[in-house]
Amino acid sequence: MAITVNLYYAGENGAARAFAEEMEASGTAAAIRAEAGNVRYRYFQPLDDPETVLLIDAWEDQAAIDAHHASPMMAKVAELRDKYDLHMTAERYVADEDGFSAHDQSFIRS
Repeated sequence: MAITVNLYYAGENGAARAFAEEMEASGTAAAIRAEAGNVRYRYFQPLDDPETVLLIDAWEDQAAIDAHHASPMMAKVAELRDKYDLHMTAERYVADEDGFSAHDQSFIRS
């Protein structure tokens, strides 16, 4: 049962993007991607909101998320979040074990 958390980091004057860039440049994002159970850890920026960055953070299960939250990486994330004075909102999704229906699949171009 994969779990995906969409985290929206919002700041001012380009702070959210600078945060994501530092997460990548410092190797912190790569270290998180290497953690056991990580499925996806990628930053995106909405075209209509240059002051927000979206992190799509996906894990194999709740145990993997719990281990990540207990890891030293979380202290680094919190340190950078505070450095850039970011505020967050979050959405949590659990994967549908049945996947896409045949009808829905017809709308997806691979």
